[in-house]
Amino acid sequence: MPAYVISEVEVRDQAMMEAYRALAAQTIAQYGGRYLARGGAAEVVEGGPPPKTIIIVEFPTMARAREWYASVEYAEALKPRQTALERRLMFVEGIAPGAQLP
Repeated sequence: MPAYVISEVEVRDQAMMEAYRALAAQTIAQYGGRYLARGGAAEVVEGGPPPKTIIIVEFPTMARAREWYASVEYAEALKPRQTALERRLMFVEGIAPGAQLP
């Protein structure tokens, strides 16, 4: 079943952000992930606070998402990420295709 990596980010250094983004995108593809949302317009309809930049990546499974996050390849992307941005990162398990919902 799919899994989603959801990032809420605030850019601190645009140049470092671009370096991080390029490295992260390569590793995401390498581990079978694909972007569903990547910093497009976000609007709060209920609750708060206002959203920061939202990125959503889909992986084929939660195991694959965790493997990506713990990979040596992604560790290289984490180096510029330290100064590039602040973020909140969440892993969310998806629903199996064809699953009956209550």
